[in-house]
Amino acid sequence: MSSTGPPVLPISTVQSTESQPPISVSAFRAFLSRLNDSFRNGISQRRPWPELTDRSAFSKPESFSEATLRIRKNYSYFRVNYLMVIGFTLAFSLLSHPFSLLLLLGLLFSWVFMYLFRPADQPLVIFGRTFSDRETLGILIILSVFVIFLTSVGSLLISAIMVGFGLVCSHGAFRAPEDLFLDEQEPANTGFLSFLGGAASNAAAAAVPAFSATRI
Repeated sequence: MSSTGPPVLPISTVQSTESQPPISVSAFRAFLSRLNDSFRNGISQRRPWPELTDRSAFSKPESFSEATLRIRKNYSYFRVNYLMVIGFTLAFSLLSHPFSLLLLLGLLFSWVFMYLFRPADQPLVIFGRTFSDRETLGILIILSVFVIFLTSVGSLLISAIMVGFGLVCSHGAFRAPEDLFLDEQEPANTGFLSFLGGAASNAAAAAVPAFSATRI
């Protein structure tokens, strides 16, 4: 008699994807890490606050042209401090208006979790209806226009930024810059836009590949 072995049970080789974290999680972490590095690098370039508030260095400008020249020099030297002043003004305005802050945070989280870092294999479903990427983008754009322009959020942001710029211009006009010395490398890379541009480009470098990966 020929002996036969026990029957072999088929084993599935399909790997479960539940153990793998969604691709949006790692993408979002990479984005936050790059944004945090850019923020820390920018903060490290700030000038000492006692130098900014040195009372002995304040004097009235003799003319409008002198005030403009002072603003330009102080702007180049205290650019990170000035940006922080505007940020503090904006944060204070938002904290003093909790409803506007909640609306703005809700809008931000909607863009982040409903579109930018949402995995491609998980379509947006609201009240049993599935929305495509184009429909989701259109909804978020309409929601952004409504929150910023049809509520108090837009006017609050504009007024806070204007107050911050007013404080910066007033300080720049009355702070005599004769005792300030810029490094030779700094004049080519001065201003708010260069600082913001560096942070935005670094954050975009992490966000774009992650966004492309979630849409594949």
